[in-house]
Amino acid sequence: MRKLLMFLIFFAMIVASSACSQEESATNISLGQDDRFVFVEGGSFVNEDSNFYSEGVIIEDFYIGKYEVTQAEWIEVMGGNPSYFEGENLPVEMVSWYDAIEYCNARSMDEGLVPYYNIDKENKDPNNESEHDPIKWTVTINEGANGYRLPTEAEWEYAASGGQSSDGYTYSGSDEVDEVAWYWRNAGDQYLTGDWNWPIIENNHTRTHDAGSKDPNELGLFDMSGNVREWCWDWYGDDVNHESDSGSYRVVRGGGWIGDVSSSEISFRGQFEASGSGPDQGFRVVRDPIE
Repeated sequence: MRKLLMFLIFFAMIVASSACSQEESATNISLGQDDRFVFVEGGSFVNEDSNFYSEGVIIEDFYIGKYEVTQAEWIEVMGGNPSYFEGENLPVEMVSWYDAIEYCNARSMDEGLVPYYNIDKENKDPNNESEHDPIKWTVTINEGANGYRLPTEAEWEYAASGGQSSDGYTYSGSDEVDEVAWYWRNAGDQYLTGDWNWPIIENNHTRTHDAGSKDPNELGLFDMSGNVREWCWDWYGDDVNHESDSGSYRVVRGGGWIGDVSSSEISFRGQFEASGSGPDQGFRVVRDPIE
């Protein structure tokens, strides 16, 4: 009887281990087959316009959202819709860095993944030097988690510049900004000329546009220039090649429909208070490959 019991326990352990392995494999395959994501092969920076070019920065493989997170995706996970401009296929906006972090964890749990972030809402982050951020949650990484996350600034720029397939464009996918980006001149009823002028921009009904309605970049990623600015994980530091452990702002990249053409360049670095939000502020998500 004891031998039989030991055999059954051993058999159960083998079955459980096999099931976990199959589940992980299926998750990885499904992510690779998900047409909302693009696999980015890692390596060094090819685009000479990049802030990281020739700096010895090596990026590991990762998956990144083909599109900015849409309002339909946000509503499915979070319920309500914070966006100023409403439409299922429009990028979600009016979301803070903290909102984006919460979305990543909530979506991970909805899909049976391990949340990537530990969120401590009770203790203020000692690394947050902002004088105007009333939230200051302490957010740390759950090492080894397979859930959704924000891209690092280096990952974002690597993907925006085309990764190993880069053709060296100024904007994400082209040297002609109007081919790939919605920004203040082309995002309204008429194409605007002259200097940036908010009353004119507003009267032109300038706004966000459906995700993926401009041309993609070399990797098949859309709207990494223009439409909405995108949150990254990092603190903003003066030297992009040295990660900051603290700061007053989080990094935003890619420019938005309000921004000038220069903010749509792959090398342009933006900063925003983590608690800040606006009708041109969104994000896209990333996941690590499952080993």
